[in-house]
Amino acid sequence: MKNIVLFCAAGMSTSLLVNKMKAAAAENGLEYEIAAHPLSEADTYGPEADIILLGPQVKYKLKETQDQFPDKPVEAINMQDYGMMNGANVIKRVKEVLGD
Repeated sequence: MKNIVLFCAAGMSTSLLVNKMKAAAAENGLEYEIAAHPLSEADTYGPEADIILLGPQVKYKLKETQDQFPDKPVEAINMQDYGMMNGANVIKRVKEVLGD
């Protein structure tokens, strides 16, 4: 099971996207654990992640987060996919990055 961690400003705005991502993963037969947390909790939840995704509101922290977790893929969620809550597109990108 792969662990996808989303970080945003407060951990709440991404909850709808997480639900859409979970549905898209299930439709594709992917066993992903997906959760959202505030970026302030990166030290707690980042180490267990297979991939870290940042919401657009914390995209400015991308380089810092990549430096914090150099052994993991860290990406900003596409702003259009985030705005449209397109969980399927986000899962598609995760699959590409993780090679699933």
